[in-house]
Amino acid sequence: MIESGFIGVGAMGFPMTAVLAKHGVPMTVWDVNPDQSRRAAELEGVTAVDSVSDVVASAKVVFTCLPNNQIVEAVYLEDGGIVDALSAGQVTVDCSTVSSFVTSKIAAAALKREAHHMDASMLGSIPQAESGEIGFVVGGESEGLERIQPLLDLLGRFTKYAGPAGSANRIKLIHQTLVAANAVAVAEAVALCRATDTDLDCFYDVVCNAGGFAYSKYFEKRVPRMREGDFSPLFMLDLMTKDAGLAQDLAADIGMSTPLLDQVIDRFKEGQAKGFGAEDFSAVARLYQESSET
Repeated sequence: MIESGFIGVGAMGFPMTAVLAKHGVPMTVWDVNPDQSRRAAELEGVTAVDSVSDVVASAKVVFTCLPNNQIVEAVYLEDGGIVDALSAGQVTVDCSTVSSFVTSKIAAAALKREAHHMDASMLGSIPQAESGEIGFVVGGESEGLERIQPLLDLLGRFTKYAGPAGSANRIKLIHQTLVAANAVAVAEAVALCRATDTDLDCFYDVVCNAGGFAYSKYFEKRVPRMREGDFSPLFMLDLMTKDAGLAQDLAADIGMSTPLLDQVIDRFKEGQAKGFGAEDFSAVARLYQESSET
C-alpha cells in the first residue's frame, strides 16, 4: 500500500483516515488540534507526528482537508509548510473547498519541486466519508491522478477528472450554488406546508415518488430531519456559506451577476447571525419557523 499522510483530521479528515487505515494503508497524521491527532493515532497503522513537514517526510501521497483559503495557503506555502518539504515525485491531494486561484498557486509551487498537487473536491458529507462513498472531482496533472487513484477508490465511489489544477474547485463551487439554492427552496416549501396546514407526509411522498421535477437527494435526506427538528451538523451552515461565497467570488471575477445566489447567501448569513452557523445548513429552515412563531 502507498504510504500516505493526512493533514487536518477533523470532521471529514478523521473518517477518511479511518477508511484508509481499515484497508491497511500506513498513515501519518497531523492536526492543529493535538486531541484530533491523538484520536487518529488510536487507529491501527496510524502515527501522529509533530509537524506538517514530518507528515511529508514519511508519505508518498499527502492528503489535506482544511477549512478555508487562508489556512490552506498557509499550510502549503508558509516557511516550513508542505511545499518546503516536498521531494520529486510526491503527490499532494487537497480535499478542501477553496478558490481555484489558491489551488493553481500551490500547484505551481509544487511543480518547481517536481511534485504534483491535485485538487480533489469532495461531494458528500460525514456519512459518506465514514462509509467510503465520497464522490471526488479531481484537478491537476493526469499523471498525479494515476498515482492517487487507488487511494481514491478506497475513499469513494466516484472519481471524475476535471482538467488542470483548479478545475475541480470550480466545478465544486458551481455545484454548491445548486445545493445552497435547493436548501433555501426546500425550507420555504416545508414552511408553506406547515403554514397552510398541508399534510407534510403526503407532500414528501409526492416529491420523492411521483416523478416530478421537484425531487432532490437533499429533499429526501433532509426533510425527515427537519421535521424532527434535527439540525445536528452533517455539513455546517458556516461551511456552506463559505462555499457559496467562494462561488459568488468566482462569478464576480468574470463580472457575472448572480442575483439568486446573492439572495441565498443573505439568507444563510441571517442564519449565522441567529447563531445557527455550527448547525447543519438545513437549519436555514429555522428562520421560517421562527418567523411563523412571531
